[in-house]
Amino acid sequence: MGQHWVNEEMTGCDLGDARLNQRLAVMLEALGDRPDKSLPTAFQDWANTKAAYRFFANENVSEDKILEGHFAASA
Repeated sequence: MGQHWVNEEMTGCDLGDARLNQRLAVMLEALGDRPDKSLPTAFQDWANTKAAYRFFANENVSEDKILEGHFAASA
């Protein structure tokens, strides 16, 4: 599917840590390539699946922060 749309979505999103921003970009691309799949199937291996769950459990990650990038890209 390509990463162009991921870059647009990420432009207005800052989770306060470059590693979290990078993980979100990787996750968006994987989920964009397999939107109809579960997280384990979309991420294709246990390490990436576990990283996704750790990402969502991180106290610095919130729905609002993730959606900031989407809203900025959609405006």
